[in-house]
Amino acid sequence: MASDTVVVGRTTSGRAALIDLDADGTARGMTEFDESDLPATIASRETAGEVRWVWADTAEIYGRLLATGVRVARAWDLRLVHAILRDAVAVSEDHGLRAATAWDADTSTPSPGDTLFDLGEPAFAVPHSADAALTEYARQTAAIASSRTPGALRLLCAAESAGALIAAELHVAGVPWSVEAHVDLLERELGPRHGGALPARIEQTAAVVRAALGDPSASLDSQPRLLRSLHRAGLMVQSTSRWELAEHDHPAVAPLIAYKKLMRLYTANGWAWLNDWVRDNRFRPVYVPAGVVTGRWASSGGGALQIPRNLRTAVRADPGWTLVTADVAQLEPRVLAAMARDTALAEAASGRDLYAGIVERGAVGTRAEAKLAMLGAMYGATTGESGRLLPRLRRTFPRAMRLVDDAARTGEDGGVVHTWLGRTSPAAGESWRALQSLASDAAASGVDETRARRSARDRGRFTRNFVVQGTAAEWALAWLADLRARLSAFPEVDAARAAPASGPVFARAPHLAFFLHDEIVVHTPVEHAEAVATAVRESAASAGRLLFGTFPIDFPLDLRIGDTAEKG
Repeated sequence: MASDTVVVGRTTSGRAALIDLDADGTARGMTEFDESDLPATIASRETAGEVRWVWADTAEIYGRLLATGVRVARAWDLRLVHAILRDAVAVSEDHGLRAATAWDADTSTPSPGDTLFDLGEPAFAVPHSADAALTEYARQTAAIASSRTPGALRLLCAAESAGALIAAELHVAGVPWSVEAHVDLLERELGPRHGGALPARIEQTAAVVRAALGDPSASLDSQPRLLRSLHRAGLMVQSTSRWELAEHDHPAVAPLIAYKKLMRLYTANGWAWLNDWVRDNRFRPVYVPAGVVTGRWASSGGGALQIPRNLRTAVRADPGWTLVTADVAQLEPRVLAAMARDTALAEAASGRDLYAGIVERGAVGTRAEAKLAMLGAMYGATTGESGRLLPRLRRTFPRAMRLVDDAARTGEDGGVVHTWLGRTSPAAGESWRALQSLASDAAASGVDETRARRSARDRGRFTRNFVVQGTAAEWALAWLADLRARLSAFPEVDAARAAPASGPVFARAPHLAFFLHDEIVVHTPVEHAEAVATAVRESAASAGRLLFGTFPIDFPLDLRIGDTAEKG
């Protein structure tokens, strides 16, 4: 069933306005009203039939709608779509889109302490005039229609816009969080809190490090100073990374690694983080859709994409509710197989651990080698052990390896690459091109040539990974969007079973609570858990079909149902 398309914006007098569009994008009428009436107006239209809301900035508008109990099914985020189409190599006629630089501004995000439940005054701040939004939407639809791949670009823009809705919903619903479990972990790992002083275990561990270094005043939190202390103690390391430290046999190494781990927990997720980010037993991070150039999400607050493994015990379902947690096994290599139409790699992945399948096909001898070689192929680690193993992958899986090798060569030559649906990599910068031009000059020094080759290889590694990571992000968006639609069809539980901290929209029904690249967590009433698990699996399969059609690649899930989001 076709849906209505409605543009949301402001009038010249500052009132809220809705512009209804015909199927060809022609405006057929404008309705204006006070901004305070916007939630009720949108809710009424959602009830009456399917609507795609076209607005400037999902983060600016939708979180406030959710806080009033209004949810929408579909939207078109003009800022996010503008960024995709502006850079898309498939768009040759942009119909003035690239010149509309006002739409290049970053998408707005909630401030760190803002849970979007505090609406403030005025109740709504609708960005951009309705006429400006309508004009930009016309540019975007025309650019897509005249592009080389209109179907793929339209799907990408719809998925990106759905992701923006989901990001706002995740922020409002929040991650169920046990303050008690979090504090127990901190006290168990760090010791009791002592006002503004460092916890006792950190101080004790620091003392052991300084004693082992023979330097009572060693500064452990300043890398330059710490390196000097390490060098004086005979540890000639180039960095203080755990991996490099672990290569040395010295009594300071083990306690220093332990100290760095304790300090990371204290500074990134300690008591201060708990006070800043957890309210009413909910952690509400700020997600930034397409915050990474590949289309992956980022986080502008709370560190949602870096929750340490041991802290996941604090992710706790409400009483009478449970968590369905699922992550995809080897998402990026499976996406690579589908993009390249490499049936040999797809067969190695079919119904099992992909790396074990690579070993069974005789490409390498062990699972560890298979993982190292595949990651090297996708991330450009083409020297050392990875470089030794790559020729074997090229012989066994020529289509997949050719795809990433070609992407790398394109990047090294200064070209751009694109994902399966058409997100295009950034063009090479002027400084990069200047260096390559200088190195090609007959009078260039050997140093310039070396720098240019290194810079070209770096860009090749970036484009090699861009096509795979970006397409994996597209698959994840399709998974999220499909699952979101399935969850919205679940019946609500009665008020006595509600989880009010999840907000008025999500208090009584299963909902997405967390997303991390290839992992999701659904917070659901216990009685819906098995059905939700089925929906999670079915949406993953649906995402694969949507992107890759009938190509025989599967996306198996590690799925768990339980009160916490701990991994086994």
